[in-house]
Amino acid sequence: MSLSLSPLSLPVALDADRRYPLDFHLHSTASDGALSPAELVALCAERGLEHVALTDHDTMDGVAEAAAAARDAGIGFMPGSELSTRWRGVGIHVVALVPDGPRGALVEGLEHQRRARIERAGVIAERLEKAGLADALAKARAQAGSERPLGRPDFARALVADGLVKDFPEAFKRYLGSGKKGDVKAQWPEIGEAVGWILDAGGVAALAHPLRYGLTRRKRGLLMDRFAEAGGQAVELVSGQQNPDATRDLARQLVERGMYASIGSDFHAPGGHAAPGSMSAVPRTAAPPIWQHPRLRLS
Repeated sequence: MSLSLSPLSLPVALDADRRYPLDFHLHSTASDGALSPAELVALCAERGLEHVALTDHDTMDGVAEAAAAARDAGIGFMPGSELSTRWRGVGIHVVALVPDGPRGALVEGLEHQRRARIERAGVIAERLEKAGLADALAKARAQAGSERPLGRPDFARALVADGLVKDFPEAFKRYLGSGKKGDVKAQWPEIGEAVGWILDAGGVAALAHPLRYGLTRRKRGLLMDRFAEAGGQAVELVSGQQNPDATRDLARQLVERGMYASIGSDFHAPGGHAAPGSMSAVPRTAAPPIWQHPRLRLS
């Protein structure tokens, strides 16, 4: 199941004005994506990607299907997951890239996350019912279209379908975003615990989309320091579309801490601004690319 990365096919350093045919942050119907794992891999192949990681929220249930599809398509594949964690009361996501798949503490960690998501969905439903969304849990389940643990996007779609908000962004702005009624994170582990799960599985932990948490530069640095102290090795330098000046500044923070740089689209569904492999330009930086990490490179 391990990643088929050839040291000759990928650059040893990140440089500007270069297209990278890879995406290490993708979602499928195993969590809140719109495409099945196999459909997602097919789209990646259609878009000319050569190396991909499936990083569904708090699960690796889609990895086997995606790995088989990647083999058929001749694409290098990395098993992964995007884990929900807490740091100083802020919900923080950590991407786990795990060449050999889930094992050790990560297996128990993923089961903890599954139970936490079920418990969290119940709390979100109760809060949204008080805000006017009747039968919130059932309506979110209908939007999910499967029995997987529910996430905030499922409730967002239920709010739109019920006419309480006009669109997905408004659902998060009014009800589900940071600090709102539906922002429930008490069930998530502290960030260091989740990093430990990843390390125990022989994987690499990457701090997901650090520019999206609304942190000041200083607080973002403190988060990165805590992450590195716990054993985190990488940070998503580019996650989808972001401000180029902010990206260059983030690159400096990575270099200061000797951390690897990862890149990904955070793709969920066709039709939006994101697509597999579609992301802001990667700046030239001394931060080494994540595929150069010893745990991910082929010997």
